[in-house]
Amino acid sequence: MSALVHVLDHPLIQHKLTLLRQKETSTNGFRQLVNEVSMLMAYEITRDMPMQTITIETPLQTMQSRVIDGKKIVLASILRAGNGLLDGMLQVVPSARVGHIGLYRDPNTLQAVEYYFKMPQGMHERDVIVLDPMLATGNSAVAAVTRLKQTQPKSIRFGCLVACPEGIAQFHRHHPDVPIFTPVIDEGLNDHGYIVPGLGDAGDRIFGTR
Repeated sequence: MSALVHVLDHPLIQHKLTLLRQKETSTNGFRQLVNEVSMLMAYEITRDMPMQTITIETPLQTMQSRVIDGKKIVLASILRAGNGLLDGMLQVVPSARVGHIGLYRDPNTLQAVEYYFKMPQGMHERDVIVLDPMLATGNSAVAAVTRLKQTQPKSIRFGCLVACPEGIAQFHRHHPDVPIFTPVIDEGLNDHGYIVPGLGDAGDRIFGTR
C-alpha cells in the first residue's frame, strides 16, 4: 500500500467504526458516532500541519509557543454525506473555513457530476481537508480534488470513514500527490459500486433517508 495511505488504527476509532457498521444502529446513533469518529480523525489528519511560533503571556511569564493557523485550514465537504463529518472536525479546529462541493453519482456510468462548488477566498494560502465518508469507486473524490486543484491550495488531504482498494487505486491514479486518511480499507466493491462489507449508504444513514 502506498505511503500516502494512512490507516487510522487507533482503538477508539476502530471501536466506533464497528458500531457504525452494525445495521441496527439508529439514525441518531449513527450520526453521533460519525461525529465522534471524525473528531478523532481530525487529530490524525492534522498531525503534520505546519505550525508557527507566537509570543504569549502565561500567568508567570512571557514565552514563545507554537500554534497552527486554524483560519488557514479549509474543510471541504463533498455533499451531502461529507457534511456528516464536519461537526466533529470543527470541534477540534473550530476556526477552520468550510467549503462545499456538490457532486452526484450518475447511476448508469457511476461517474461524478458537479452541481455546486463554493470555497473560501485566498485558497493559495490554505490547507484543505476533503471530507467524504466513503472512498468507493473513487470517481467523486477524483472529481472533487481535480476541481479543488484549480484553486491552487497549499495542500490537500482526503479523509473518509471507509475506503477500498479500487477507490484508492482510482484516486491515486489521478492524484498521486494527495494523501488518504481512513480507519479501514475494506475488501472491495459489489456490482452496484458499494463498498463491502462497508456500512451501507452513509448519506442515507446520517440523514435518515434510507
